[in-house]
Amino acid sequence: MEFEPGYLKLHRSGELKHRVEAAYELLSLCDVCGWHCRVDRRAGKLGVCKTGVRAKVSSYGPHFGEEDPLRGWHGSGTIFFTRCNLKCQYCQNYDISQTDVGKEVEPEQLAAIMLELQDMGCHNINFVSPSHVAAQILAATAIAAQAGLRIPLVYNTGGYDSLEMLRLLDGVIDIYMPDMKYADPMIARKYSKILNYPRVNQAAVKEMHRQVGDLVLDEQGLAVRGLLVRHLVLPNGLAGTREIMRFLAEEISPHTYVNIMDQYHPAYRADRYPELNRRITREEYEEAMQAARDAGLYRFDQRRHHLYWF
Repeated sequence: MEFEPGYLKLHRSGELKHRVEAAYELLSLCDVCGWHCRVDRRAGKLGVCKTGVRAKVSSYGPHFGEEDPLRGWHGSGTIFFTRCNLKCQYCQNYDISQTDVGKEVEPEQLAAIMLELQDMGCHNINFVSPSHVAAQILAATAIAAQAGLRIPLVYNTGGYDSLEMLRLLDGVIDIYMPDMKYADPMIARKYSKILNYPRVNQAAVKEMHRQVGDLVLDEQGLAVRGLLVRHLVLPNGLAGTREIMRFLAEEISPHTYVNIMDQYHPAYRADRYPELNRRITREEYEEAMQAARDAGLYRFDQRRHHLYWF
């Protein structure tokens, strides 16, 4: 079966142009992510993300470390955006997520990057930490669609997304890949400096699933549409894995494709928190997998790292 990315239909109808205009209006009183900073980014004001009207790209290229249905054999076409709307104290990509290193780009330049990744054979365009630059992504998508972009779009997010922006992305994003990091708001606040994360995150994941449904693979095993959830297992049960797996099975779908990630290791400022300052154990990871099975989930990413067992 041939799948056509949703943004092409919106482009042909003229709706994609209207979505771009509406998204930039959100920047005027910024509501593009879960922070709802309400600053006028179009006038040069900066909120939590410290990002203005232009997106800043840290790097881009084919990525072979993503989930199997995304990386395929030519790689996922990842675009890493500078800054992040989360402040995870153990972030393993803190040099990107917590700094200003990168190059500011106009939508035309971002569109050119997307087309370059397609020309390199990438199976999809994978926007990493996109929440704070979703308006700019929409603008670039409209330009790229006009110029021949035809592969799926992946929204690779920390999961702290606003419903206002997600509704503008409806029909544009083919594959949502949110994190579900925490079940407890106080733990989220302590380790990611974020407010009301479970409430905002769960509402966002529900909206994402409403838009795209369960993950759909083509005949070659590549993802073409749907929801793929990531969950990083933290030491000492801090992520609330059992509660998150139960939420996914009962309030999203028992067919949810989940990557329960085992690669946690102390990074960035984790040494300030004794309870985070160690790698997870094999037993902790196996308990997380069993929690998912107990909840009724069965679609898991099959690659395991096993780099940090002790």
